Amino acid sequence: MPFYVRKHTSLEIPSPTEKDWIKKDEEEDIYLKDPYGFRDTLPQPYRMINKLVNLLLERTWEIVEGPQPLQETRQPKVPPPKYPPSSEFQVEGRANCMVAAGEFIFIGFSMGLSVFSIPTYEKPTYEKVCAWEAASLEICAIKVSNFGSSSYLIGSVDELGIARLFYFFKENLLSIKVINEVEDISKRNTCVALELSRGADYAGFLLQAGSSEAWLEVYRLPKDSWLKETENAQNAALTVPANIKDMKVNQANLPEKAAVEADKKNKKTSDIPGLGAEEVDPQVLLSRLESRLIPPVLLLKIRSPKPFAPSTFKHPYEALMKSDDGSVIGLGYNHMLKESQWERQEAIFNSTFQQYLETEDELEIKEEKPSNAMFHFHLPGRTLPVGTEFRAEPDMPIALSIHWSRSHNLCFYLLSRPPKEKIDSDPKPDMVWPCASPLMYSAVTPCSSYLAFACEDGTVTVWEKSVGFPLSVTVLPDDRYVIRSIQFMPCAPSPCEKVPGSSEVLASTKVKLLVLCTDGSLHLITSGAKEFDTQLLGPEIPNQTITAIATISSLPDTVLMFFWDGTVILMDTTTEDYISQFIMPPSYKVATSWQPVFSVDTQGQYLLLQGVKQQTETIFIFDFTTYPFMEAFTLKAEEQPEALAVAVLPWDKRCNIFLKDSLQRLSTISQQIPESWSLLQNCAKALAKGESQEMLEEEESRDAEEP
Repeated sequence: MPFYVRKHTSLEIPSPTEKDWIKKDEEEDIYLKDPYGFRDTLPQPYRMINKLVNLLLERTWEIVEGPQPLQETRQPKVPPPKYPPSSEFQVEGRANCMVAAGEFIFIGFSMGLSVFSIPTYEKPTYEKVCAWEAASLEICAIKVSNFGSSSYLIGSVDELGIARLFYFFKENLLSIKVINEVEDISKRNTCVALELSRGADYAGFLLQAGSSEAWLEVYRLPKDSWLKETENAQNAALTVPANIKDMKVNQANLPEKAAVEADKKNKKTSDIPGLGAEEVDPQVLLSRLESRLIPPVLLLKIRSPKPFAPSTFKHPYEALMKSDDGSVIGLGYNHMLKESQWERQEAIFNSTFQQYLETEDELEIKEEKPSNAMFHFHLPGRTLPVGTEFRAEPDMPIALSIHWSRSHNLCFYLLSRPPKEKIDSDPKPDMVWPCASPLMYSAVTPCSSYLAFACEDGTVTVWEKSVGFPLSVTVLPDDRYVIRSIQFMPCAPSPCEKVPGSSEVLASTKVKLLVLCTDGSLHLITSGAKEFDTQLLGPEIPNQTITAIATISSLPDTVLMFFWDGTVILMDTTTEDYISQFIMPPSYKVATSWQPVFSVDTQGQYLLLQGVKQQTETIFIFDFTTYPFMEAFTLKAEEQPEALAVAVLPWDKRCNIFLKDSLQRLSTISQQIPESWSLLQNCAKALAKGESQEMLEEEESRDAEEP
């Protein structure tokens, strides 16, 4: 039978004194359930090691058991239907990136850049329209922006970090400018990121030189001049290169009538400005057209913020002269902290948090990391201070936001700057949003109505720029979630029976933000004027890891998830059910599933995905319109056409809606004003009567006290 022995006592009957009684909170640890434990007590430091090992095992077991209930409740009952690709086309070389925009597909290869056309009734197959080829030069990233009819601006970055701008029109590809190409290779800088504004009005390039120096160059693009030059070329019958082969015709061995027609065509070619009668090479025609294109104009050059240092000002007046008028928050460089104060505060901080600093030093890598940044272009809004002398177009960006790595500030720079002879290398931001923690990632909706940014401490904030207040502030529930990227998703507003186009519809709009973490987990943050929610979407199977996500404009409330094992699944975020799974043909697999090469077109009609089979690469197309699930989402969109339209309204139309509602409520307010005024008058009379009565009573009491 089991028996218990007390710790740290001899095997004798204790004395019956009250001070030796066992306390209630010590009763659990005062007995040994194992009689041999009296001899087997571990000495230090092994006893501490034993506690740490037990604690580690307990926490590990909690992590193992934690996802099990979630997995049981969220496991789909029915596997999603599997859909093969609708079509395919093979490419030569390795595709590193691709973008589907309009009627064309832009692909960056290991040998340059190529443009393919989408099948139409006239051309039922995928055809290579044009290309820019360079030997042993891989295009690693591309951005595309549409402007005009069948005109596109293309920005590319190759493996050497060289950034280029291309102009694509009428199946012709022209090189506009090489951003950071230098003759001396020792002075070379690399482009690490690029962004093109919607409508191709501005372009931004983040450049680095060495391990510490970084800056952002913003260019204004003369797209109107480009369109005019191409129109002049078309009017002069300069269709390159599709019709250039037929422009010069050899008249030898032709019938008399055909020779006359050929002579007319040759005269037409000779009349083209800048071309002679003997010049018929398509490359010559392209180069002449490229020479007439005006290059982009450098507008801003923003350098990475300098580290804070002790003040060099001798008098506060000097710091005041360096500061602006005080209308905006600055970056904090014009302070009056002397070197002695700086050293004293640093010594106090180091002594107070010495143990944490030692742990951080052990974990940190001593190698100096280059400064990185994330930037976006913004359309006009109420939060951006634009003067009355500048008329902002609703569809043209007026500001740029940027936040640097290890920086707490989100800086805004206005783009309405007069051209200068010398570009300011260190312009001051026009607006600064300070944050409590360093900023990591940010995202902006296409209409620039909503802005979101994530900090290092896991805080995610969503701002409604059209009104000027934060919709939500979220902190991820667990410290193990390290944010990898954030992305807005097109979502349908909640059902609303209010007047179409009213502020009630705007108030019912829900903004959804996808947050992808480094551990492969995907979170959905739903923000609204009256409600807020955070949920974990996946992965449902613990051993699966989400490597990339994408949204589809034609399928609101859905997210396309790419997993480490090559699985591609479409999920409905409202029900958390799998809608479909897109599979590769037999013997094919997703190329580089840990970093898949894919693209969803701007209209949300199809998915492009690169597959590989024995070193042979193929681009597969999944046409959403051919799958059965598209009908349900089409009906859902038809039920709320007005709400969907209001969800993506620009800021000026949103303000017009608020103003219209205010005017409609003006008659009701006019009727309430006399009633409120009469109530206020009656209240004032009552207060005055009460005060006079109190004064009269005080005088009577004073008279009674006097002899």
